Amino acid sequence: VQLQASGGGLVQVGDSLRLSCLASGRTAYHMGWFRQAPGKEREFVTAISRTGGSTEYIEAVKGRFTISRDNAKNTVYLVINSLKPEDTAVYYCAATTRGFGTRSYDYWGQGTQVTVSS
Repeated sequence: VQLQASGGGLVQVGDSLRLSCLASGRTAYHMGWFRQAPGKEREFVTAISRTGGSTEYIEAVKGRFTISRDNAKNTVYLVINSLKPEDTAVYYCAATTRGFGTRSYDYWGQGTQVTVSS
């Protein structure tokens, strides 16, 4: 599977963004979004099951981030509301062949930069 993330950009504090991840090839995977801020390790942010019936978020983004998927379009979305400077990072989408809830992902997109300016 190949993953292509898009939708990042330079935004202001309080703005919203929608990131997209287009998957090609076999797409029946649980999907996740990770982010890597400058000088920090990449961290898990959120995931959605292959059917879209289950989601999970890290505590820091609950209430502001929403993950969803449209399997007919082979696309996973991440809506980020009320953006904060600490959301500045490269956001990666990923797919896993393992069970939902894992942090081990097998396929990665190239990342999309989100920069939040105050």
